[in-house]
Amino acid sequence: VVYEHRSRLERSLQKERGEHKKTKEDFLVYKLEAQEALNKEKQDSMNRYGALSSQHKILKNQHDDVKKQLLDLQLQHNSLRLEHRKSLESHSQKLSQLQQERDSEVTNLQDTVFKLREESKLLRKAHQEVHSQLLSAQAQMEEFRQLKEALQKMPGLR
Repeated sequence: VVYEHRSRLERSLQKERGEHKKTKEDFLVYKLEAQEALNKEKQDSMNRYGALSSQHKILKNQHDDVKKQLLDLQLQHNSLRLEHRKSLESHSQKLSQLQQERDSEVTNLQDTVFKLREESKLLRKAHQEVHSQLLSAQAQMEEFRQLKEALQKMPGLR
């Protein structure tokens, strides 16, 4: 009985050892596969990190370039705004000066027109006076001519 019991125990032990060995091998295979999967995942992560890092550097450089362009454009905008303001002030001053000159010229022309009208009135008046003097002189000449003819007709005066 003891011998049989021992024999069953040894078979059971052998069986347990075999299962243990198989489990150990399965575990080692699982551990190896898990390690490989972990290494592959780690490698993929490192590759992704490298790609993201490189993309980050590219985007950062682009950001810096865009930021520099923005600053340049802002400086250019400020410069153009200042230039525009100066140009606007200059044009406003020129416009004001031209308006003053125009107003002054209009006033001078109005004065000239007024003076010319007055002169025209005086010339018309003088023309009328000369005309009436001429008419008066013609009348006197006619009168003198008639007197002369009358004197010539008189026989005693010759």
